[in-house]
Amino acid sequence: MKINEIIVVEGKDDTTRVKMAVECDTIETNGSAINNETIEAIQHAAEVRGVIVLTDPDYPGNKIRKTIEQRVPTVKHAFIDADIACNKRGKVGIEHAPVEAIRDALLSVSSPFEHDSETVSKALLVDLGLIMGPHAATKRKDLCRHLRIGYCNGKQLFHRLNAFGITEADVLDALNLEYKESPNGNE
Repeated sequence: MKINEIIVVEGKDDTTRVKMAVECDTIETNGSAINNETIEAIQHAAEVRGVIVLTDPDYPGNKIRKTIEQRVPTVKHAFIDADIACNKRGKVGIEHAPVEAIRDALLSVSSPFEHDSETVSKALLVDLGLIMGPHAATKRKDLCRHLRIGYCNGKQLFHRLNAFGITEADVLDALNLEYKESPNGNE
């Protein structure tokens, strides 16, 4: 499978692993200390071919995503679950992910919306036990895996669901709940 967009990864080992999964070109950030030269390369790549960010499913990987998205808002995102991208010693990284998981993640690319719109309310997330409450972290983990948006804490979940235009119906469906239209006819 050949990917037209340029894949942004953190390092050489990630590039090696991604190229086992797909035929592509990569840009390496060399970890979370992403410099202006790398950002400029990503901006140019986004203009010419498009960019998919595939960073490690951990705090530094999410920080890199945010840095890139702030400077290059047109990037697309591919996510791999931390449980899948883990070696036997518990180290998390794209370089440890199965080739099939990388391929699936790149096929399930997400693009954030250009404008801020609230598609999911915080109240719903609280009511569903995704923010606060017993087992909230486990529920969020399952939801994020199903929606392929990468794991997030409660605050990040609210922002990420809205950034990707995921609706309340999508959340309920992902949680295997029957979506019922509200009495006033709005979703």
